Amino acid sequence: MTTGLEEALTLLQNKVRRDILERLVREPHYPLQLSHQIGVSQQAIMKHLGLLEGAGLVVSEMVPSEKGGPPKRIFAVRESFSMRIDLGPDLFRIEQRKLPKGGPMRISTALPPEILGLAEVVSGRRRIPLGEAMGHLSLLSAELDALDRQRDAVIALHQHIRNRVSHAVDEEFIEYEHRRVMHDILDDPRKRFDITRLRDELQIGASQMETVLDEVRQRLLRQIGEAQEGQVIAAPQDADLPWWVILDRTSKGSRR
Repeated sequence: MTTGLEEALTLLQNKVRRDILERLVREPHYPLQLSHQIGVSQQAIMKHLGLLEGAGLVVSEMVPSEKGGPPKRIFAVRESFSMRIDLGPDLFRIEQRKLPKGGPMRISTALPPEILGLAEVVSGRRRIPLGEAMGHLSLLSAELDALDRQRDAVIALHQHIRNRVSHAVDEEFIEYEHRRVMHDILDDPRKRFDITRLRDELQIGASQMETVLDEVRQRLLRQIGEAQEGQVIAAPQDADLPWWVILDRTSKGSRR
C-alpha cells in the first residue's frame, strides 16, 4: 500500500506519530515499549499505530512472547519514500518521491560517480562489519550533505528567476486570470497544466477560459517574436500555449 501525499502530511504533522516512526525505523517495537519511551499511554500509542498501519506506513505481526505468555503484536516500518517541502517568496514545491528498490548494483546507474565504487564493494554481502559500515555511512552522509547543498543552490537560483519573471508577469498581465495561467506555466514549463482544474478554481466557464488562454497565447507569441529578433513563428489558432518554444529556445541558448 502506498501512502498518498496528503495522507502522509496529515499523519506526520503529529509529533507522537513522528516519535513512533523514529523508533520503528531502527527496529520493531511493541506498543508497551513505545509507551514507556515516548511517555504516552499505551492506549494512545495503539490509536496512533492503528492510523499509521491503516495508511500503510507501518506493518504489524504477532510474535511469540519471550516469557512464554500469549503472542504479542510487534510493529515495524516497511514503506520507503522521501518528502520534500520548499517554501518562500515565489517558491512553493511539495512532493513525495518513492525511493528505488533493489540491491546496490540495481540502483548503481543512478548513483553519483564518486560513490559508485562503494555500491560494488557492498553488493551481494549479507553482513557488513560495524567498523566498515561506519566508514561507508560517514561517506554517504557527507555525499548527502553535498547533494543537499547543491539542491539548495539550484532551488535558490530557481527562486531568483521566478522572482524576476513574476515582475514581468505583473507588468504584462493586468487581469488575475491571465497572471494565474502564466504562473501555472512557470511552475514547470516542461508540463502541461490541467486546464479543467484551473477553470474550476477560477470559477469561470469554458468559453471564458478559452478567451483567457487565447489572450495569453497572443501575448506570448508577441513576446517570443520580439525575442527572436524578427523571426516569424507560425501556428494555427487552436495551437497549445507555446511554452515549448520558450523552453526549446532557452535550452538551446544554454548550450551555446
